[in-house]
Amino acid sequence: MKNLILYALAIVPLFMSGKTMLDVEKSNLIFKNKENMTTIKYRTLEVNGINIAYREAGNPENETIVLLHGFPTSSHQYRKVLDQLSDEYHLVAPDYPGFGNSDFPAASAFEYTFDNIAATIDAFLEKKEITSYALMIQDYGAPIGFRIATAHPERVTAIINQNGNAYEEGLGAAWKDTKAFWANRNEQSEKALLHSFSLEALKWQYTHGTRNPEKVNPDTWHLDYLRMSRPNAHAVQLDLFYDYQNNVKLYPKWQKYLRENQPPLLIVWGKNDAFFPESGAIAFEKDVKNIDYNIYDTGHFALEEDADKIIPKMRSFLSKLKK
Repeated sequence: MKNLILYALAIVPLFMSGKTMLDVEKSNLIFKNKENMTTIKYRTLEVNGINIAYREAGNPENETIVLLHGFPTSSHQYRKVLDQLSDEYHLVAPDYPGFGNSDFPAASAFEYTFDNIAATIDAFLEKKEITSYALMIQDYGAPIGFRIATAHPERVTAIINQNGNAYEEGLGAAWKDTKAFWANRNEQSEKALLHSFSLEALKWQYTHGTRNPEKVNPDTWHLDYLRMSRPNAHAVQLDLFYDYQNNVKLYPKWQKYLRENQPPLLIVWGKNDAFFPESGAIAFEKDVKNIDYNIYDTGHFALEEDADKIIPKMRSFLSKLKK
């Protein structure tokens, strides 16, 4: 009875304005369709024997943004972007193998290198028949995204860069132990990096450099810690840490891609990032002419504290490309 009364109260003003029941039903249908399009879906897609988990929102007929996450997180880091931009864009955020809710195959069955992860995500996009997209990159998302971009430059409509590095001057002080690991991988240099997977260190990655750590949802680092605590997770992550040096070797190739293709570039960078400081953002100005440059007084995961500034900037940047 209560629902009937509420429904009657809702439609009376419509009839008074001259609208019919058919008009009401059409309005409800449009509302339901819009709500369905903007709702985040949690899906999986099998790619070369591996189930890739991904979040998807928005109308696939709209322009696509592919959201590539960083270490040590997953597509969860883009939850605010998916929620707020799905009214106008089609958004797809995959979890890499071994990350998030994707399969975590043994190292004997899957080679944990950035080449192989990028190839897997590229194959994922192929299987989804997504052949035109803007890339949003952050941390690990940069070496994965730039591999995809250099393989398919004609598909990339724009790059949205939130602390995704492609220059040696963008490697901050926090890389000291990792660089020693690159120079000499042994038990001692591996042990020096194991603290990176502790709950305390994961929390630090999210809160270091923020203006107000209380604005950062603690679920973020607790989710990461849960996944980092799985058997063999540390060994896999150490393999990726070691392989990261091959990303640095590819920086000149990625810079050449930027110079030759000039993708529209939005920089939304947390300047207090100990891994990728602002010097990494500035470096892009050497190679890209069309840059919308924005620096925020926050840390590595800038969306956690400044999503209310970054997401409107993304919308504005992308809307200008439509004109």
